[in-house]
Amino acid sequence: MADTEHQPVLHEAALAALALRPDGVYIDATFGRGGHSTAILEQLSATGRLIAIDQDPDAERAAHALAATDARLSFVRASFGDLAVHLERLGLQGQVDGVLFDLGVSSPQFDVAERGFSFRHAGPLDMRMNPEAGQPLADWLAGARHGDIARVIKTLGEEPMAGRIASAIVAARDANRVGDTATLANVIKSAVPAKVAAGKRIHPATRTFQAFRMHINDELGALDRGLSAALSALAPSGRLAVISFHSLEDRRVKRFMRHQAKPPQPKLPMAPEVEPALRLIGKPVTADPTEVAANPRARSAIMRVAERTHADEVAP
Repeated sequence: MADTEHQPVLHEAALAALALRPDGVYIDATFGRGGHSTAILEQLSATGRLIAIDQDPDAERAAHALAATDARLSFVRASFGDLAVHLERLGLQGQVDGVLFDLGVSSPQFDVAERGFSFRHAGPLDMRMNPEAGQPLADWLAGARHGDIARVIKTLGEEPMAGRIASAIVAARDANRVGDTATLANVIKSAVPAKVAAGKRIHPATRTFQAFRMHINDELGALDRGLSAALSALAPSGRLAVISFHSLEDRRVKRFMRHQAKPPQPKLPMAPEVEPALRLIGKPVTADPTEVAANPRARSAIMRVAERTHADEVAP
């Protein structure tokens, strides 16, 4: 029942990372179109259980279609940043055998112009993962100052031309020349010198669109909250697997896992040692050439895996 046009990245590696038990309880924190969830269900027995989470309405429809044929699946329409609230409601703290995060935007979301994620299709300036909540990009851009726009582009897009791009956007906005995603992409492209753009493999608007999407959806804040909630949910020996697609996300995941696996120790003599709440599993996993050839989106994917210990979560 999963969307066949969306290929889940690191498919087999993610399943192996979770060390699935047939009767286990698992969370797919980013259901998307159900690729990973479907594969997890195939390895669970009749007593296994999968909780899928996503805030996207199209993901909700796909999940309900799958759940209609498989009672082991429960779906929660929510951001994984709110995972803690729903785990408490479900009474699952400390009882989950594995949590999977597949971060970023699914391929179908990019393909639907009305969602406003892609500069390849003319669509509204929206970019909300949940189009029924929060502030669309158009509203934010309408009131944002040059410095605010430049800071978002620089910090979340890691774009060296942030100041020039912000100036171009403000000028176009004030002249009422930013009406849709295609127009915005052209404004951004015009701000990047041709000699700079010629040396890059990606479209000049790629980093800025990424930055705006991450800002509108508070993606890094949601990731921090989601990782902490996932740790609290895991039973001893439960696995946490996180697939990231760019350096800002991966650094966040790496920092979180290392802090919980190698916590700072007290400097006072005779103070009790702080035990790690996680154990790192293997090295970061990337896609092999065969997967990249079949699914170019996998090129930037990196997965980190850790296992829950019996110790308490380490304070930030």
